[in-house]
Formats: sequence, C-alpha cells, structure tokens
Amino acid sequence: MGQDIVTVDAFTAKPFAGNPAAVCLMEKAADEQWMQNVAMEMNLSETAFLYPIGDSKYHLRWFTPKDEVALCGHATLASAHVLYTDGHLAKDVIARFETLSGELTAQMSKGMIELNFPEQKATECEPPKGLIEAIGAPVRFVGKSKSDYLVELLDESSVRNLNPDIATLKNLQVRGVIVTAQSDNNPYDFVSRFFAPGVGVDEDPVTGSAHCTLAPFWKERLNKEEFLAYQASGRGGEVSIKIENDRVKLSGHAITMLRGTLQI
Repeated sequence: MGQDIVTVDAFTAKPFAGNPAAVCLMEKAADEQWMQNVAMEMNLSETAFLYPIGDSKYHLRWFTPKDEVALCGHATLASAHVLYTDGHLAKDVIARFETLSGELTAQMSKGMIELNFPEQKATECEPPKGLIEAIGAPVRFVGKSKSDYLVELLDESSVRNLNPDIATLKNLQVRGVIVTAQSDNNPYDFVSRFFAPGVGVDEDPVTGSAHCTLAPFWKERLNKEEFLAYQASGRGGEVSIKIENDRVKLSGHAITMLRGTLQI
C-alpha cells in the first residue's frame, strides 16, 4: 500500500517560486527513520509529516534531508494548504498542530493562510569565530536567537548579492544564519536570506520560522508591528507579518505543484 505525498510551493502566489515543501498526511504515526529517509529522498528543505489526533488537530513533524527541526514555517503553511484544498478541513476552521514548538495554528484569512507562531527574539552577541569572515560583507549587528544567528548588513543590495562561505557556516553550532537589511524598495519593509548548511540546507528559499526572529528585530528598529517582507533567494517569496504580544502571525499564499504515491 502506498502513501500519498504532495509538494507545495509556499509563500508564493505563482508556481516555481517560494519554498517547496513535501507533505505526507498519514493515518497514524510513522517510524522516525522512515520519515528521515523520505525527507532525504524528496531532497527539499523540509518534508512535513502529520496525522490527525482530534477534531481539526494534527500531530506535525518536519525533517530536512539530514535532520528533524523544531520549527518550520513554510512546511506548516504547506500542510495547512493541503488540509484546506483537499477537503480535510473546512476553510472556516482553524487547523491546530501539535509540534516540538508547542501548539501552532493556521487559518484562512483574506485569501492567504495565516500561521500563529512563537516569537524568537535575537539577543546581541559576539560573533562566533569565522562568522564575519564567512559572511564577507560589512556587518551592522550580530545576535542569536534560540535557533539561529541573526546578522544585519548595511543595505539591501548587500543581502541580495551575498555569497557566503557555506563550508564555514556549516561548522557553526546553530540551525542556521539569517542575514537581513532594511529594504530600499516599496512595498517591502525588509529583506532577508537564510543559510542552514548544518542541517543540510545551504540556502532555504523562504523561511517562515526565521521571520519569528526578524519580526521583533525590525519592530524595534522601524517602530511598527506589521510588515511585508521579502526573502531574496533565487526563488524568492513574500511574507506578511503581524506581531501580537509574544506571537508572530505569518501569512502567505501556497500552490499545489505535484501529487504522487510513495511505494512502501
């Protein structure tokens, strides 16, 4: 018997952009090594595995080709997209996910899917050995959140043109490195890129969870609580953001790209 699997482009309203994620909606929990093998086979930045545990509630885990991660935005958005578009949930119902980062929710809002995630502030710190050299551009700020280093550069073009030393970044003892700058171009407030070679993703196209760190960072600098952000990877993607207390609401579009069956 096979296992259905769907690939979804998240944080984009057009195909072949945003961040692709694979979604396995299962009937029950699966073997952890099998999930890791599937994620390796799919070779996307994340593959999501979920199964129902109650009315509109699902257990959700995320795997890169190399490791399980504790928080992933685009694969959560992709999972909610599959639940809504394939008729598992009515579009006026809030999807609830039990995860390693606690309960997360998703809901349809103004034609997009809105995720409710925990804030992950970055505290200013001394850069670890090799980070500045690996970035290879003038740095304005270095901080560290629960999961990642956050590096602010001087301007948007520095972020877009960045070509970091991936081998050095891989040796840092964190999930990844977020690089950001204020945007020079309307309608965006800031731009970013995300590098996570330590968990098998040299550059992630659009990273929802990174915006849980970017949102409070730019809130302090721009004195606002709502943003439109752009992740300036080769694929690129938009993230709409609203901060409410210690929660970050991330909204984006998603498109189903592929349906298949894993032969188990």
